[in-house]
Amino acid sequence: MPLFKKRSTLGVPVDELFDWHSRPGAFLRLTPPWDAVELEVDEGGIEDGARKVIALKMGPFKLRWVAHHKDYIEGQQFRDEQVKGPFARWVHTHSFAPDGEQQSVLEDHIEYQLPLHPLSQWIAGWNVRAMLERMFMYRHETTQNDLERHAKYRDRERLRVAITGASGLLGQALTGFLQTGGHAVVPLVRHKPKAGEDAIYWKPSEGEIDAASLEGFDAVVHLAGENIAGGRWTEARKRRIMDSRTQGTRLVAETLAQCKTPPRTFLSASAIGYYGDNPKDIVVTEKSPAGDNFLAEVCKAWEDAAQPARDAGIRVVHPRIGVVMTAAGGALAKMLLPFQMGVGGRIGSGEQGMSWISLEDVVGALYHLMYEDDIEGPVNLTSPNPCSNAEFTQTLGTVLRRPTIFPMPAFAVKTLFGQMGEEALLEGAYVHPDKLIESGFDFLYPSLEDAFRHTLGKPKS
Repeated sequence: MPLFKKRSTLGVPVDELFDWHSRPGAFLRLTPPWDAVELEVDEGGIEDGARKVIALKMGPFKLRWVAHHKDYIEGQQFRDEQVKGPFARWVHTHSFAPDGEQQSVLEDHIEYQLPLHPLSQWIAGWNVRAMLERMFMYRHETTQNDLERHAKYRDRERLRVAITGASGLLGQALTGFLQTGGHAVVPLVRHKPKAGEDAIYWKPSEGEIDAASLEGFDAVVHLAGENIAGGRWTEARKRRIMDSRTQGTRLVAETLAQCKTPPRTFLSASAIGYYGDNPKDIVVTEKSPAGDNFLAEVCKAWEDAAQPARDAGIRVVHPRIGVVMTAAGGALAKMLLPFQMGVGGRIGSGEQGMSWISLEDVVGALYHLMYEDDIEGPVNLTSPNPCSNAEFTQTLGTVLRRPTIFPMPAFAVKTLFGQMGEEALLEGAYVHPDKLIESGFDFLYPSLEDAFRHTLGKPKS
């Protein structure tokens, strides 16, 4: 029977390593961004008798994987076994062992067998092996990175955090990260919470929010807002974009300002669209002025809407988030198919700035901002290495090993997407994260190529 093993030595005590795996959010953190999967049922955590149902999305279809847990030994191991799914047999043992007082060893041990063995093993065995190598390299790297980031604040109190937009791309990643670190996360949702559901009701379009439930949080993270890149900007769409950011932000800010026990910190998201269009010879920092296009107007109004919280003495931070690099969604996910097919290329002149940041560094930076009490106001969440669209295109082609010789002319962008294409695709700025660097934040992926290789599972050969 085929056997797969992945073993890593991590720089944290074994109890921290085991606890990280035992907490809610571990599945989210361990799922590679290139895998389209959904955890439909999670009963019992990792202890004996626990059950998970995972939906593997294959185009319009879903293949369900049902796994049961057994052989749990606290601090040492747990095991999951497939009872229904794509394999004829799958037994995955997660083992944890101390390596001195401040290090530990993580080992994943998998016994598996494909249907129609041994013919299937001869035909597809190499592909399954490569898939496992790719997946577990990502999992071990993510585990190590998360644990190191949590260790920086291990002597500080665990946080209770409320998050708007918790079901979105950034919200899910942040939720999983916080939960595996032992923090409590409560989402704001647009439906009335069911009995036993730990959530807070709000409906910003109607000005409705459960104010009493926002008492006593350490931090509130506001990420909700309509997607700006969902199509052409009609006047009605532009109003929805503006309203989704200003109405929701003002509602949360005013509610927090009236709390008897308000949070210490309000992280109210913004974007680097604040700076408008700037050429390469202009260094854009948090001190730079606002631009003069629609996106800049939105970002300025978005940040101004948080003023009631600031007036009430709450520390307000505006993370101005750059283009987030992850294969799980957003800009990169939309680009992947044409680039993988070899028909990708620069957009317009290719000289416009692309100030990007890996999803892992967005999560890490938000966590950093929760604890660093001296930071307030705007903070650029971008890599220290912004690039041009042409450089971005060439690097993605290199990582995917595909040509990038099919540019999209500016006139085509304007014809297809109108003002949205002009501001979001043809304009840009070279934004630098001065405040993050000055505060001692460590980037995991400051290099664009390294960020691509991590999120796409494409290590250097």
